[in-house]
Amino acid sequence: MATNIKRSSFDQFGYVHGPLKWAIALTASLGAILEVIDTSIVNVALTDMQASLGATVSEVGWVVTGYAIANVVLIPLSAWLGDYFGRKTYFIFSLIGFTIASVLCGLAFNLPMLVLSRILQGLCGGGLLAKAQAILFETFPPAEQGLAQAVFGVGVIAGPAIGPTLGGFLVDGLGWRWIFFVNIPFGIVAVAMSFMFLPKDKDKSETQSQSVDWFGIGFLIIAIGCLQTLLEEGEKEDWFSSGFITTLAIASTIGLGLFIWRELKTNHPAVDLRVLRHRSLAAGSVLSAVVGMGLYGTLFAVPIFAQSVLHFTATQTGLLLAPGALASAIVMVLLGKLSSKIDARFLIAMGAVGSSGVMFQLAAITPQTGTDDLFWPLVWRGAFTVLMFLPLSLAVLGPLPKQDVSAGSGFYNLTRQLGGSIGIALLTTLLDRRQTFHRAILLAKLSPYDPETNQRLDLLNGALQSQGMDAATAQQQALALLSQTVDTQAAVLSYADCFRVVGIGFLCSLPLLLFLGKGGAGAKAPVSH
Repeated sequence: MATNIKRSSFDQFGYVHGPLKWAIALTASLGAILEVIDTSIVNVALTDMQASLGATVSEVGWVVTGYAIANVVLIPLSAWLGDYFGRKTYFIFSLIGFTIASVLCGLAFNLPMLVLSRILQGLCGGGLLAKAQAILFETFPPAEQGLAQAVFGVGVIAGPAIGPTLGGFLVDGLGWRWIFFVNIPFGIVAVAMSFMFLPKDKDKSETQSQSVDWFGIGFLIIAIGCLQTLLEEGEKEDWFSSGFITTLAIASTIGLGLFIWRELKTNHPAVDLRVLRHRSLAAGSVLSAVVGMGLYGTLFAVPIFAQSVLHFTATQTGLLLAPGALASAIVMVLLGKLSSKIDARFLIAMGAVGSSGVMFQLAAITPQTGTDDLFWPLVWRGAFTVLMFLPLSLAVLGPLPKQDVSAGSGFYNLTRQLGGSIGIALLTTLLDRRQTFHRAILLAKLSPYDPETNQRLDLLNGALQSQGMDAATAQQQALALLSQTVDTQAAVLSYADCFRVVGIGFLCSLPLLLFLGKGGAGAKAPVSH
């Protein structure tokens, strides 16, 4: 059983060998997959939740916002919590808490209970993602990190696409509560596997500091919590024209300054910022934010385009994203075997250029775009994203000393999550502003003196009157249809602008590769002490 794993399972450097290491990899990855899927699975159920709980659109949005805020606050604290309570103890506690919170979400009888349960779920989930990746880096030797991170990466990359697919089926077939109840059996299995396979925690005297950095934790909650709330609510509040958003920005800036000052001053920080002395982690975290923007940003834009412009159902939208998720999983496994032989910077560059090309291809959408037109671009998007994600993890965290991996993983995963939030916030604002811009341009071209406009109205009038509509009503309906056509065209043009911006962002991130190491291709065995 888990608590009595023999020391013969470990080599001289503390890495696990034999079948046990793959059992540990599956255990850690299952926890991470649960967390990642729940980040996106809720999005397709918000309308049903709103109707069921009698909430407004703004109120039900806190089901997503509450989870996101709690999640990003806990990610950077996961290293300290793992050291303080024990890596295995903390991971199992997070799994149990996540599963219980899922039950509470499914049983919620009003919106406040659902939001509070989602916050609890986010707090527990934040400990799963970064800790799972750190466990893999601490379990597998450098030469085998590619395959280990591929197992982990399948869930992290495919999860955001699997979430809406699974959510669509559950919501349409069983109701929104089942997007939470479905976590229960998987959570129980993950807890059982953790008890059986994760190595026993070290004695607390070896890892636990005697003091708790309460000030650092408080400043972190203020800084990251206010920033995430600002990103989630900024577009709804019209950004800095709102006193609420301005206050959040000021509080986040002050909190961040105090947090950095506190963590660099204290001997036992809640978040060890000194790990940023490693150049690969500092540069890689910035690049991780860019990857997060592209990964979560496009996975946000494509479903909204499919549902608002193409009028897809939740299930149809999920099926649209499924082939890309499958492509990610296949490429992740194949790349896991090759990543130790190829310079990570080359693979990341291929991924960035390829992803950029896909974005420019998606920018060619029209009102007539359908499933067939989106199939291959989304498949290639799934494949190229893996070329950025897996080698980047190896290049950023691979060179770190083993004792710094846990803190480095927390910071690295935080930047990707925040990058996703920033990307979604920017794209949401860009969509709104560009749609207004394009609509104004299109309307300026429509004039009662324009022959083409009059010809279009005459055709619509004739078609409506041929269906038995009187002349006055037909005229009004023709104008309404023309206005709807303008709105649709403006929306399509605004989505195209968003895809171009993401593509340009990928290309602009390429110079950061100069600060990274070779990753798997340059991995070396650690020096024994």
